[in-house]
Amino acid sequence: MTLTREAPTVVTARPAPPRKRGFDGLANTLMVAPATILYVVMLIIPVGLALYLSLTDWDGFSADPAFVGAANYADLLSDPELQRASLVTLLVAAAGTAGLNLLGLGFALLVNGASKANTFFRIVLFYPHVLSALVVGFLWSAILGTTGAVNNLVTTWGGEVIPFLSDPTWATVTMIAVLVWAGFGVNVVLYLAGLQAVPHSLIEAARIDGATRRQVFRNVTLPALGPSVTVNIVLSLVTLLKTYDLVVSLTAGGPAGQTQTVAYLILWNSFHDARLGFGSAQSVILMLVTAALAFVVTKLRRRGELAVHQ
Repeated sequence: MTLTREAPTVVTARPAPPRKRGFDGLANTLMVAPATILYVVMLIIPVGLALYLSLTDWDGFSADPAFVGAANYADLLSDPELQRASLVTLLVAAAGTAGLNLLGLGFALLVNGASKANTFFRIVLFYPHVLSALVVGFLWSAILGTTGAVNNLVTTWGGEVIPFLSDPTWATVTMIAVLVWAGFGVNVVLYLAGLQAVPHSLIEAARIDGATRRQVFRNVTLPALGPSVTVNIVLSLVTLLKTYDLVVSLTAGGPAGQTQTVAYLILWNSFHDARLGFGSAQSVILMLVTAALAFVVTKLRRRGELAVHQ
């Protein structure tokens, strides 16, 4: 009897049916369309409208804005109010960014860790950011005003009224402090996310080598937080350059216009003085300056991060 060996059966895969490129393209377009429409309606169109209005003299009520070309931009160069507001805005942005990031990183290190107490303190630290900036301004105005809670206590104890909001220097410092108090909770959250990404193996290796806590923070934790530091600085800077709502409710630009920021001045010129063309020119300049500063800070931070890792 002869045994014959059967050849193995070879199963060949059937080629996949051709994809319907037209259908896939339509599906992708439909999925992207809502975000694209929102981006165009909320950003592109307002920016284009601001550029157009900045070239006109319009009060917001007349039917046809009068085209004046670059006259509004020329007026900006000789506007003393804008020069003063620009200095205040830069001071608020610089000091506020430093305060937000120093406090944000410091408290993030304190509440970093899984525990019920840390969870509670994280909620407490973030809570001021949940409040509206207008509410925060009115709250602190009631506390620090000339007849506020603090000055009532001071005068009751025989002291003199502290000009938190009535003296230009005091008012500027108070405004920066309130801005930092209201906003550093976001920085805490972002720094906590960065701390969670720091490799524990590097920290343990440094401790085994005898590094102190300060050395571990300076040589391991801080370099690893480079991207988080960059994001926090840029976000803080951009947010503070656009500050206006807290100014409205805390100082109303006073005393004597000494705490007016550029964003506050834009709203004042546009709606109070009915100079929408001039206000639009100011907003265009603020937008360009904000974008330029954010770009420069990001580039410098990226170079610093690369230098640390090399």
